[in-house]
Amino acid sequence: MAENEKKLGLISLIALVIGSMIGGGAFNIASDMASGAGAGAVIIGWIITGIGMIALGFSFQNLTVKRPDLEGGVFSYAKAGFGNYWGFNSAWGYWLSAWLGNIAFLTLLFSGIGYFIPIFDGGNLASIIGASIILWLMHFLILRGVQSAALVNLVVTIAKLVPIILFIILAIFAFNIDTFSTDFWGKGSFNFGVVMNQAKSTMLVTLWVFIGIEGAVVLSSRAEKMSDVGKATIIGLLSTLIIYVLLSLLSYGVMTQGELANLKSPSMAYVLKDIVGPWGAAIVNLGLIISLLGALLGWTLLAAELPYLAAKDGILPKMFAKENRNKAPINSLVVTNILVQIFLLTLLVSDKPYQFAYSLASSAILVPYLFSALYQVKYSSQKKEGKQMFIGIVASIYGIWLLYAAGLSYLVLTAVLYAIGILVFRIAQKENGEKTFKPFELIWAIIFILLAIVAIVMLATGKITT
Repeated sequence: MAENEKKLGLISLIALVIGSMIGGGAFNIASDMASGAGAGAVIIGWIITGIGMIALGFSFQNLTVKRPDLEGGVFSYAKAGFGNYWGFNSAWGYWLSAWLGNIAFLTLLFSGIGYFIPIFDGGNLASIIGASIILWLMHFLILRGVQSAALVNLVVTIAKLVPIILFIILAIFAFNIDTFSTDFWGKGSFNFGVVMNQAKSTMLVTLWVFIGIEGAVVLSSRAEKMSDVGKATIIGLLSTLIIYVLLSLLSYGVMTQGELANLKSPSMAYVLKDIVGPWGAAIVNLGLIISLLGALLGWTLLAAELPYLAAKDGILPKMFAKENRNKAPINSLVVTNILVQIFLLTLLVSDKPYQFAYSLASSAILVPYLFSALYQVKYSSQKKEGKQMFIGIVASIYGIWLLYAAGLSYLVLTAVLYAIGILVFRIAQKENGEKTFKPFELIWAIIFILLAIVAIVMLATGKITT
């Protein structure tokens, strides 16, 4: 890396974390949560998510301080703790999540644009053409250099917080305790099993809106100070957690669960329209468009950066390590955006393209998050750091809970993509002159292949739909 390359400061890193997390999910969180849970179950879901995500955030912070040599973050933790194959799977899963998430962002972006220009609805041919244009504009912006893209992201992050803060203030004044308490535990009286199932239904939603917590970690090699990476992660996480809890729970005080669940995307626009009239919906949709453009920029940046770092570390094929004269990871960026372009066509055959894309993205990132937490446990136990090991255990339990909460359908669909990754891993290992699998790793590769076969059979028989 060039010595005169500009580095990212604390403010830019915080903006990257917040900008990556607060994307489209914030603007649709009310209906996404209400589709399966009453207000009481949502509170329980946020408590579980808050504890798990804070533990994961502190794990990232601790590991960036204790292992600054592991510049790849998410995948390098898995590699250091559990070998090349799990390092690859973490890099591969994170990359899958990043570009699948961009498909969700593009879908919701054109739902928001459709409020002003009805030809777009987020899932039709016009939306795909528009999304393709936006995708390649982002591509060429990032080719100008990571620093330039990070500066634009800082400006966009500030701009998109304005309608969100406006919504929170107006929703506080419009909040009705009777509306909030209606069907508080769902239909009927409190039943522990039913309520926990409702809370479980919120897990992919809450995971989706927090994806990006590791944004500063992934770009740690481009930070001015390694100490800023951990600070940016925690500050960004806590700020975003407060915003999400307010956005979701205040909405339950404006509309009932049933009303929220049936709102069109972005649901925040229609909640604010109910409070102040059409101008509220217009402001939120404008905020959504700005927010998603920022999230797309941040996630396209992260989606290109991680394969680049993984290739430099020998986890992915060497072709991903190529840079252009502006130090942008050109091959990684090209491959990523070609895949996004191809998968945009799935919008034409999906009943709920936004929900399908974000659920797949959330499922794909479960492996990277879980193995980061497990490495925190392993590293802390080796160094006899009891407090840090406890934090890692909490984060690991949360990761395992998410695997359960995700459900069979999305896990087996994600396994198809992990099974395809085996071929890429073999190429990387061959380039490094190493044997593809160790015996225990081969067992896991076979499991991925078997789950992929199950997914294909379930798709063919109609047991899974998009």
